[in-house]
Amino acid sequence: MTWKIELIFVPVTDVDRAKDFYEKIGFNPDHDQTPTEGLRFVQMTPPGSACSIAFGTGLDIPLEPGQQKTIQVVVPDADEAKAMLEAQGVATRGIEDLGWGRFVWFDDPDGNTWTLQELPDYAAAKQAG
Repeated sequence: MTWKIELIFVPVTDVDRAKDFYEKIGFNPDHDQTPTEGLRFVQMTPPGSACSIAFGTGLDIPLEPGQQKTIQVVVPDADEAKAMLEAQGVATRGIEDLGWGRFVWFDDPDGNTWTLQELPDYAAAKQAG
């Protein structure tokens, strides 16, 4: 049996602002549906990811906007990710080099914090050791 994480909800105050922000940093807008009055569901996927995020109106998300601080995304190059975000006008924090990776952080317009991690080159470390 396999288990796959495929959708994480992100609480936002302004759906259109959030959608614009995530599109600006390269997320694909998979769905933007309003199936009933008062219910809007937006799903967006980071480039290369099997897991998407969702936000909207009328959704039962138990977090207030700005409280989602637990999403961590692996990127091939932390420096490149930081530069790409900053080129789009997104403020970043980091780069912090820890034993298990190099990290960059940024916030969406609601203050939800994203962590980007460049994994260590474990194969090179194993060959050197």
